[in-house]
Amino acid sequence: MNKQLNPMVSAVTERIVERSRALRQQFLAVAKQQQSKGKGKASLSCGNLAHAVAASCSQDKANILDLTRANLAIVSAYNDMLSAHQVYKEYPDQIKQALAPLGHTAQIAGGVPAMCDGVTQGQPGMDMSLFSRDLIAQSTAFSLSHNMFDGTLLLGICDKIAPGQLMGALEFAHLPTAFIPAGPMGSGITNDQKVDVRQKYAAGVVDETALLQMECASYHSPGTCTFYGTANTNQLVFEAMGLMLPGSAFVPPTSALRHALTEYAAVRLASMTIGSRHYRPLYEVVTEKSLVNGLIALLASGGSSNHTIHMLAVARAAGILLTWQDLSDLSDVVPLLVNVYPNGSADINAFEQAGGVPMLMTRLHQAQLLHSDVKPVFGEFIDQLKSPQWVDNQLVWQACDESKDPTVISLPDSVFQPSGGIKVLTGNLGQAVMKVSAVAVAHREVEAPAKVFHCQHEVEAAYQRGELNQDCVVVVRFNGPAANGMPELHKLMPILGNIQKAGYHVALVTDGRLSGASGKIPAAIHVSPEALRGGAIGLIEEGDLIRVDANTGQLENLTATTGRTGAQCDTERLQQSWGRGLFKICRENVSSADQGASFLYS
Repeated sequence: MNKQLNPMVSAVTERIVERSRALRQQFLAVAKQQQSKGKGKASLSCGNLAHAVAASCSQDKANILDLTRANLAIVSAYNDMLSAHQVYKEYPDQIKQALAPLGHTAQIAGGVPAMCDGVTQGQPGMDMSLFSRDLIAQSTAFSLSHNMFDGTLLLGICDKIAPGQLMGALEFAHLPTAFIPAGPMGSGITNDQKVDVRQKYAAGVVDETALLQMECASYHSPGTCTFYGTANTNQLVFEAMGLMLPGSAFVPPTSALRHALTEYAAVRLASMTIGSRHYRPLYEVVTEKSLVNGLIALLASGGSSNHTIHMLAVARAAGILLTWQDLSDLSDVVPLLVNVYPNGSADINAFEQAGGVPMLMTRLHQAQLLHSDVKPVFGEFIDQLKSPQWVDNQLVWQACDESKDPTVISLPDSVFQPSGGIKVLTGNLGQAVMKVSAVAVAHREVEAPAKVFHCQHEVEAAYQRGELNQDCVVVVRFNGPAANGMPELHKLMPILGNIQKAGYHVALVTDGRLSGASGKIPAAIHVSPEALRGGAIGLIEEGDLIRVDANTGQLENLTATTGRTGAQCDTERLQQSWGRGLFKICRENVSSADQGASFLYS
């Protein structure tokens, strides 16, 4: 441990190490056994190799079959509908061209599905979204299973995609592995304008034409969405874990710097193959300490609540047992150092202009909150505190000084909030998480009668009938992983925002999900156990007095429920259309949210 490391960070790390000891040793044994086999293509038969190079040009065939040359696997989430991944179209050719002069090669090992929660919000497809993470992990493993590769380049950004790719790559953790990011689209209209129009539409003040016009002005070009949701949280956290080039997460897609970073990462990774003096396998990069660094960056930036699920699953894939309590304890000592939407009004481009991830890492290191004895994919820990620059057609890294915009990334003697973005709530309703960074202090404690629903559409209908104009805790149950895949309940945010704006005390309690853009409503989400599996959220009745307190961590039904029978809902009947029927095996085998909501590690 670092000599000057914050005591809580040290204690949490130590207990993760101890809790994970047996499982981590098992994971490392598998990775090292795979490593001991040497270069994968060396073990393939002549027929195997012939199939693998049949479509390659003569020069590439010679280079691939030459065991002194590196052949990198590209696992891509490219599709041309989703803005974040559309920019990946040209990346494989660019990577291959960068490697060719050195005699190295790359092949597109496979593609993975790339669902967008922004497209499926409020639609049946959202019920499959969370399951896509584990499917992507399997798809990544399929892509690497040909054993033709000396390293892995992961081209993926958004919500379930990047975590899934990392989980799959960890099955081949003997390979050096890096993410190749693509960057955000330019800033459109302000986040305040977005929220204003959405709330006005929910209240019936503006029509659908005005709403569509606003949304198209917000999401308008290739690149990642600019608010700090799950996609951008992936990028920030994985850079903080050392899984990509320092400072590369949020460089714009079309810039010369982005082009240079992509080529540099590919060339560097090709030099890290088994047997080389630069060999750095993924199992040396993803460790308990690098995981904790990622969690601290998550908390200090006010990142997506989805990562209370994803990080548990990623950790498990690396043989590490992480709990919500670990996150909550870290949150108590990690201040909020970043002020972007939904915590503030700035977007991810403003964060990048203020210094980006290297500046945040510098601030956290100054505060003695990071493990410095880690091995990022590229360089050493100290390199993670440097920003890339494109100077005279050369790529250089410069150490960060201080925030270029103190309203977005705080200065050394300043914080935006004294504690981090995530709070774990417990009580007789089970366990839940709340993203508190965007919730005003005045709204963090709510005690009010329950209004009970089984889906977000019922809430919308009740609001339109005028039945929610009161102090209330809106309970939405039967939306957990086993019930319907745990969809994000985005329709609720404008509605609950309007209730709060009208002066009422309102909170949300649900076994469903929200995202990084979950807004300013106190929302106890991911309630575990979920209603379908006998959780106490299923015992709540209309009018029960519910207490949601982010200050004390309470999640309580103050009304006696002795003698009650849990509510029933035939959720499976509603899952037989729009492709959801294929995922019955996932619903039956998925773990609870507080275990990562995974059907791979249930």
